Amino acid sequence: MGRGFTVWFTGLSGAGKSTITAALVEEFRRRGVGHEVLDGDVVRTHLSKGLGFSKEDRDTNIRRIGWVAATLTRHGVGVVCAAISPYRAIRDEVRAGVEPHGTFLEVYAKCPIPVLSDRDPKGLYRKAIAGEIKNFTGVSDPYEEPLRPDVVCETDRESVAESAAKVLRRLEELGAIPVPGAAAHDYSPSEAARLEKRLGDLGAM
Repeated sequence: MGRGFTVWFTGLSGAGKSTITAALVEEFRRRGVGHEVLDGDVVRTHLSKGLGFSKEDRDTNIRRIGWVAATLTRHGVGVVCAAISPYRAIRDEVRAGVEPHGTFLEVYAKCPIPVLSDRDPKGLYRKAIAGEIKNFTGVSDPYEEPLRPDVVCETDRESVAESAAKVLRRLEELGAIPVPGAAAHDYSPSEAARLEKRLGDLGAM
């Protein structure tokens, strides 16, 4: 079983977290990477049903997602979390819980509010700006940008493929996922002995 990892997407509503996640998952399947997705909205429907949008409830929701991510990572799973997760302290707490078990990658899906408002089919940003929706992250509730994210995806400037490629490249650099076409270098003792003998026979050793 390989070492697990967690990719933690943070960013405002509509910034592209779930869309980039879908692109990553497609590539994970192609490469045979075992994975699980923890989507913030889905988790709220099940694991965090009944929680509201106060700071305490938001923190509880993120802690629950973080605990599941850490548990899966410990068992060698590649986890992708897509949740607004607006507060730095809780994101740092989640990182601290995951890193003893595997790689943690904080990915900031960055997009300006005017662009988010323009691309919002439900008009939620316009309603929040008009004061019709309370506790809306980034408008009437704070969003604390990551200070040192591992990857920044500027989704108003990049295609989904470009953003996903950034994340994949960083995971490859960290050794968390295989590089396509890379030869395997892990040999059993018997295979290593046979290879060493063969190289010796060929005069390469």
